Amino acid sequence: MKKVAFITGGSRGIGYGIAEHLANAGFDLAINGVRPEAAVQDALNALRERGRDVLYCPGDVASPEARRTMLDAVNGHFGQLNVLVNNAGVAPKERRDILDATEESFQHVLTTNLQGAYFLSQAAANWMITQRAEQSDFWACIINVSSISATVASVNRGEYCVAKAGLSMATQLFAVRLGEYNIPVYEVRPGVIKTDMTAGVTAKYDALIENGLCVQKRWGFADDVGRAVASLARGDFPYSTGQVIMVDGGLTLPRL
Repeated sequence: MKKVAFITGGSRGIGYGIAEHLANAGFDLAINGVRPEAAVQDALNALRERGRDVLYCPGDVASPEARRTMLDAVNGHFGQLNVLVNNAGVAPKERRDILDATEESFQHVLTTNLQGAYFLSQAAANWMITQRAEQSDFWACIINVSSISATVASVNRGEYCVAKAGLSMATQLFAVRLGEYNIPVYEVRPGVIKTDMTAGVTAKYDALIENGLCVQKRWGFADDVGRAVASLARGDFPYSTGQVIMVDGGLTLPRL
């Protein structure tokens, strides 16, 4: 039986690493991004070459209208949704000390990274409940990709930390609410991952990692996150709803 996964921010970076592993796991894919389809065609084709049906759903997850349009497109094309991966996120346009940060930046980051994921989860969850009522063995789950910034304070990008901490609580809230429907909700919490978002701080983290920032002395990669998400999406941890899967190379382990 086919399964369908919808990945926000799935055309590059961590999201694309997730898409690759879900394609390998047999999922058909709905990929969201904000770029025109022509700009992501190579990525989509590479996923299709793995034998999967791939739908591109352009749109800003911060927009209620875009969220509705995307889910309508998934329903119209596939007729079902098994897995929602809330991965789309933005960094502050400018890193500023919290004593100087602006409300505009706070709103920009929170609307995309938290509000968008929260209400996309709400809409997807209601659809998943309906699907389970129609098919008792229907498998569904929601996976939120957060960050070690949910608990590790960075005072020059406070809005990002607050958004990820909020997403962590959203995971717990939806896990509790969807428990009666046997729809698990998980949080995958990456550490320092080599993507375009971290390209500007490569030298900084190269030095930190070399000097022991992580227990495992290397950068994380999108592939590492993709492996974790695919395991959850397959149903390998059906009795672990609400849990956090750390993908940080031991960065957050307390050490002396």
